[in-house]
Amino acid sequence: MSSTLAAVTGTMSQVVAAIALVSGGLALAVTRRPALALGILLDLLVAAGLLRLVGDPGWRTIATVAIVVAIRHLVTYGLRLGARSWKETRKRRPDRPRQRYDDSARHLLRPAWRR
Repeated sequence: MSSTLAAVTGTMSQVVAAIALVSGGLALAVTRRPALALGILLDLLVAAGLLRLVGDPGWRTIATVAIVVAIRHLVTYGLRLGARSWKETRKRRPDRPRQRYDDSARHLLRPAWRR
């Protein structure tokens, strides 16, 4: 039973890792926000690592999952720190009102019935 469980969770962890790559790339393409895409990618990679731990809890697997979790925490902390410093240094020009989003994307955000 345990070898079957290891095979299933090993396969599923590879599937989740592939989904992580696709989801991260898709999030980057759609939102153009690397921090969000990286967060999605790392969260799903942590899920894939935890799935791998279910089937084969060896020291190498535990170390791999621990490294992925540590990288995720460091990247998240770095992105939050960078976003905070970016907001502090960026100043709004008083002669122009602030736009909430790009003008070229307005037609995508407006419902079809309002056009």
